[in-house]
Formats: sequence, C-alpha cells, structure tokens
Amino acid sequence: MTQASAAASPTYRAIDSSFLLKVFYGFAALALLSLGISVGGKWLGRSIALAGHTDDATLHEIVIGNNVIAARANAIRFERQRHDGVADRLDLYLRWPQLDGYTDAARDDFNNASGAHDILFLSFEERMMSRDMSGRLEPIYSPMLVRPGQPGPDGVTLYSFNEKSGYLNEVLAVAGETTGEPFVARCLAGDSASESLAPCERDIHLGDNLSLTYRFPRELLGDWDRLDTAIRAKAASMSFVGAGG
Repeated sequence: MTQASAAASPTYRAIDSSFLLKVFYGFAALALLSLGISVGGKWLGRSIALAGHTDDATLHEIVIGNNVIAARANAIRFERQRHDGVADRLDLYLRWPQLDGYTDAARDDFNNASGAHDILFLSFEERMMSRDMSGRLEPIYSPMLVRPGQPGPDGVTLYSFNEKSGYLNEVLAVAGETTGEPFVARCLAGDSASESLAPCERDIHLGDNLSLTYRFPRELLGDWDRLDTAIRAKAASMSFVGAGG
C-alpha cells in the first residue's frame, strides 16, 4: 500500500471502557429520574386529591391527662395529630349519622360537595370548667337570656342573649328541661350561621376530668336527643381511663 492510500484510509480508535460506563450510568440515572417523577407525580396527585384527609384506618391511642382515646387516623381531623402519644387536645371529624371517618366513598360529604352539612366536629381536652354546658344553664346562661324564647324544632326553645352577655350573634338552644339534665347548645345566628358548616356547639363531661366539645349543623337541632345519645355512646366506645386512674 502506498503512503497516499494509507493516508486516505479511515482511522479507528478503541473506545475506552470508562466512557462506556459513564454512558451506562447516565442512562441509568435518567431511568431512575423518570421513575421518580412518575411515582412522585402519582403521590402528589393523590395528596392533592385528599386535600388533608386520609383514608388510613390505623388506630392511634392518644393520651389526654389520665384518659386514653383510641381513634382511627381517618377520623382525626389534622395530620399533625395522627400519631400515638400524649397530647393536650384531639380533634376529630365524623360523618352523621354513621359516625365514621373519611373514606374515598365519603369524599363529597367531607368536602361539602353536596351541601348536605352532615359532618360533626369533636374536640377532646382536659376540663377547664367545673360544669359542662347543661350544668351552666341555670347559674350562668339563664341570667343572660332574653325571655320568652322562640319555639324551635322538636321541643327546642331558642333564647337570645342580652347585649351585656358577650355572646353576640348567638342563641341558646335548650330542650328536655322537664326530663332531667337538659340539652343545651349555643348556635350562631344570622349570616355567621349560614357561613358555617357546624354553627352549633355543645360540651359534655366524660372520663377522668375530660371535656368533649362537639359542633354540629343547625339542621340537627330537631334530632337533638338522638344526636346527643349517639355522641355520648361514640365517645364512650373510644375513650377509657388509664391505669393510673
């Protein structure tokens, strides 16, 4: 072969094995990144869809004072409270009348998509008052009320508060006064009531120095007896006094 023909021939160079490894690692990294984006996208999409809710039914035990409350994660309203251990307060939300927590099937109820207003909000904490709301009727609320009251649903009487009471834009709902311990709840009135999912509030005592406040739609005032009985039974099934009681 002449020098000219040799110069015209193409030159081949062996590819370094380290270069091949770099290419391989590059493709592997891209594949992992793609997988991460896919998984992360699905997780983020689910997180956005749940909007703070969870359908996790894990049972947690929360200790408040000398009381233990066993609540499922999907009934605990706030993510920061969904764990076992000691707490000052526990907030739940339950669907009426099932008294169950969030599920995918109940999504519209918990997001108020149907406008049905059938979610109850419960808060457990240590007692700050010696009397619950029923016990405060005569010594505290009665002197503040404008009488006579207005008739409400199913034997409920609605009383306005006087201007000096401090309970502006609220009414007091009272029922069952002749049958023993009365049912007493405070309810928002006017525009404030229409803007709230649960404008009525009642607190009861239970356990060892434990207080339960529950908020509910005003539409349930007509079912006050069944509502209060169901809430008490539910709370009793979830809570118990600890070993130190």
